[in-house]
Amino acid sequence: MTDTAIRKRVVITGYGMITPSGRNTEETFENCSNGRSGIDYIKSFDTSGFPCTIGGEINNSWLEESETRRSRKLKAFSSRAVRLMDAAVAEAIDRARIDTLEDRYSIGVALGSHGDNPTVKDMQFIHKFYRGEDRWDLAKLIESGGYPYLNFFRRKPDAASSIIATQQDCKGPNLAIVSACAAGSQAIGEAARLIQDNKSKVMIAGGSEATLDFVGMTGFILLKALSEKYSEPQKASRPFDRRRNGFVMSEGAGAVILEELDHALSRGALILGELRGYGSSADAYRITDTHPKGLGAIIAMNGALDDAGLKPADIDYINAHGTSTTQNDLTETRAIQELFGERAAAVPVSSNKSMLGHTIAAAGAIECILTLEGIKRSLILPTINQEFRDPKCTLDYVPNTAREMKHSIALSNSFGFGGQNACLCVSKFEG
Repeated sequence: MTDTAIRKRVVITGYGMITPSGRNTEETFENCSNGRSGIDYIKSFDTSGFPCTIGGEINNSWLEESETRRSRKLKAFSSRAVRLMDAAVAEAIDRARIDTLEDRYSIGVALGSHGDNPTVKDMQFIHKFYRGEDRWDLAKLIESGGYPYLNFFRRKPDAASSIIATQQDCKGPNLAIVSACAAGSQAIGEAARLIQDNKSKVMIAGGSEATLDFVGMTGFILLKALSEKYSEPQKASRPFDRRRNGFVMSEGAGAVILEELDHALSRGALILGELRGYGSSADAYRITDTHPKGLGAIIAMNGALDDAGLKPADIDYINAHGTSTTQNDLTETRAIQELFGERAAAVPVSSNKSMLGHTIAAAGAIECILTLEGIKRSLILPTINQEFRDPKCTLDYVPNTAREMKHSIALSNSFGFGGQNACLCVSKFEG
């Protein structure tokens, strides 16, 4: 067990998000607390012929509203995911008031992000110069003005972390985490480690994703991972329900400001919660499947508890990964049952993805924030679309309606495609 008595405490002094359900934390939490889904038919590109035509899109006007003078300077280099990240970071910084800190070398950035997908237009452009048999007409490519280097930059996985650092003048450690659905949670966990190791006093951490496009959706469609059977878009994401048949892709971003406790207290910061523990693991099983017994998930959850110096009996609530795929929801249920034993059925477990869809690299950060907000408000968000009980999923999934309940310590799970797992233990701040 980790010796938490001598370790630096990491607290949360700010957070922000932009999701299909709201332009900020307040709006997202309010809609989710009322069980409103942000899923609808996709409008940003033609989905004709796709077996799945729904997703969690973000209103373009929300992005335009969030733009600042600093973000406009680097807009040409910024993908949609980076612009979403900028909106979430702006809200988080506004809450934490770290823009007034003079020592910018003490502020780092750790973000989960995968870079931009190539657009159909990009692919059409470059293939004009293909001559077959691995030969390219480079001279004509250069003559045409060259392949747009801005598009190349947007596809770099570290574009988000480097642009946010530049916009906010953060000269501390800079991490780009690329681990699928676990990326946002891992970014927060690794950022906390940097603070505990005295490498930074403040970290901007989180994740962003905007791959709700032709290339992004095609990959998951070929893998048969998306929901293809739904009576209406809002009912498609149904974690732990017997009729679940795949996840719903979404876009979004979430950011938290992590801070060393003494540093936060010395500047009179409002403390919104504490990051108590972090666990990370790999299934090391199959690239496209989670371990059927949830071994990687168990290791990650147990790691977060051990890191926090806590036991399963101390946990009041679990924010589930809960993707709405047949395999994930059953595997996560088994992992919780194995770790929590007889108490498993008594711990509320709910999935925000039932309302937000799956925001991939952003999911862990968004769900961590919603967990903290729920602790503050003594409200557990529901798992909507619970209509048909799955006899193999027997936990308390907080069905359909938010639950008023005082709770102080929670786990937030993120289990990534490819077998990457992360778990965050967060709590109410006790001085």
